[in-house]
Amino acid sequence: MKYPKPSLLILYGSLATMAFGFLCTFFVHLFITKVESYLFFTIPFLGGTFVFFIFNFLLKKFIQHRLAIIYRSIQTKQEHINAPYLDESLDEMIENAEEKIEQWKDFQTKEISKLKDQEVFRREFLGNLAHELKTPLFSIQGYILTLLEGGLEDDEINQKFLERAAVATDRIVGILDDLDRITKMEAEKFQLEMVSFDLVLLVKESLESLELIADKKHITFEIDCQEEETFVTADRKKIGQVLTNLIRNSIAYGVEDGNTKITIFTIDELTTIQIADNGIGIEESEHIRLFERFYRVEKSRTRHKGGSGLGLAIVKHIIDAHNQKISVQSTPGIGSQFHFSLDKS
Repeated sequence: MKYPKPSLLILYGSLATMAFGFLCTFFVHLFITKVESYLFFTIPFLGGTFVFFIFNFLLKKFIQHRLAIIYRSIQTKQEHINAPYLDESLDEMIENAEEKIEQWKDFQTKEISKLKDQEVFRREFLGNLAHELKTPLFSIQGYILTLLEGGLEDDEINQKFLERAAVATDRIVGILDDLDRITKMEAEKFQLEMVSFDLVLLVKESLESLELIADKKHITFEIDCQEEETFVTADRKKIGQVLTNLIRNSIAYGVEDGNTKITIFTIDELTTIQIADNGIGIEESEHIRLFERFYRVEKSRTRHKGGSGLGLAIVKHIIDAHNQKISVQSTPGIGSQFHFSLDKS
């Protein structure tokens, strides 16, 4: 049920007061003393007008005071809610209050939804982190127990197990380093060193550093570029890390005798880099979560592939810091393409 505006309610009350004043004046005229004819209308009119202005003033002050308290209670950092002004009419105060309360309600609904999503993410993150650390730790524990139970007396087992424990330890260190790096990125505690550099040369350096890993799976590299030199403005070291992570992923999830192709082209003021492979691919439903920390497509991109599980999350943070976007296109059984842009130098 929608109630009339406050000003109308006060007007109705004033009219009722005028009618009551007229009846009282008429009663006095009939039973107590004669009343001049002009008073029959003057007294009710003055009484109704007095009631209208007094109630309008008092109710306005009361509502203004109450709304100011409510506004202070629901005020948020995201949206400053001003207290009602004296020059606002009573109806405007109520309408503005309803509108602002509705905005506040929508904001709180979104905040609650966001908190629920963050809680789900937090639980998944802790579970994934525990799993990532548990695997190498259990391996180290097994090697140490074997050595303590007599393996130390066998030089061959001694050397082999210590080497395996060292590999598992390196993996833990790698996870913690990546986790520390991405935490600093999320806290915006890192600065970009923007310089002009040749992107083609950086791609070649990244490919050279990963040649040995690619040779194990007989994966070939290919560079497709419009020019021999393509200069961009960005943080060279961090873009190198982006390229290394993406190329390493294309190798890890590529097929034997596969191919990784890096394409560079410039349109207007943006230079786009595309890294494509003919590997196992990713289901489209998984694309939206690929850049989350520790997220893996379990059925195909399993943990035995290695890595910290933070590579793509780090990539996204670096690209975001450059005010650019990274996207993925992938088809299971055909391959994947990651592409991002940088400002042309």
